[in-house]
Amino acid sequence: MKALLFTCMLMLWLTAASARSFDQDSRLIPGSLQGRELNGYFSDYLKSRRARRALPIADEPDDSPIPEGGDASDLPTCLLCVCLTGSVYCEEVSPDMTAVPTLPKETAYLYARFNKIKKISNKDFADIVTLKRIDLTGNLISQIDDGAFSKLTLLEELSLAENRLVKLPMLPAKLTSFNANHNLLKTKGVKANAFKKMTKLMNLLLADNELEAVPHIPDSVRTLHLQNNNITDVNVDTFCRSNNTYFLRPSLNEVRLDGNPVVLSKYPDSFTCMKILPVGRYR
Repeated sequence: MKALLFTCMLMLWLTAASARSFDQDSRLIPGSLQGRELNGYFSDYLKSRRARRALPIADEPDDSPIPEGGDASDLPTCLLCVCLTGSVYCEEVSPDMTAVPTLPKETAYLYARFNKIKKISNKDFADIVTLKRIDLTGNLISQIDDGAFSKLTLLEELSLAENRLVKLPMLPAKLTSFNANHNLLKTKGVKANAFKKMTKLMNLLLADNELEAVPHIPDSVRTLHLQNNNITDVNVDTFCRSNNTYFLRPSLNEVRLDGNPVVLSKYPDSFTCMKILPVGRYR
């Protein structure tokens, strides 16, 4: 009887000991919940250690705060702007962009609208001779060096609208579209031959300025906007040629002179070479 009782107690003790051992082992068995958590912890830890050792000293994470009030010129252009193949888009850049950014080589199209660029210097585009289109609409540009665009022999479209220009620089001869709407241009700030050599110019937009007279208009122009200036008169040579009664302007299909003091009906002989009459005041 004592032997039977001893045998039963021994069996119970062995069963309990076996259960405890199984419970401890299950914590580290791959596939069990606690084992996966522990393995994941050590795996992530080792990965982070290896990644940090692989980083050179200069690439160590920097937790220092970015100083406020920084200048856009302190940062790479393609970090501030969107750079695609041949195109750079820098619109409403923050921190404020106050100068033309350094452009990647072979940039053909630059859109730097609605920033705070104040000046265009000779060096800004000197090395980017591949430019075909520049749009600087909506900046604070009041000064452009006379040779700022002189090396851009491929430039076809230039927009300087909505700036603070009082005079125009020398413009590339191959321009097909020029927009200087909404500036402070006066006739003395636009050279007499400013557009004379631009034989491919189709769109000439000079609305909302302070011009007192119509500038020389190339024969190639199709759209001419001069509304909302201070133009007081026109004459036979403004659009036509007094010494050539056969001269015609077949390409010119839109002329806006509305918003000027000039009364166009006083100059009936000034539009005989045109197929349309200007939009403007006739009485």
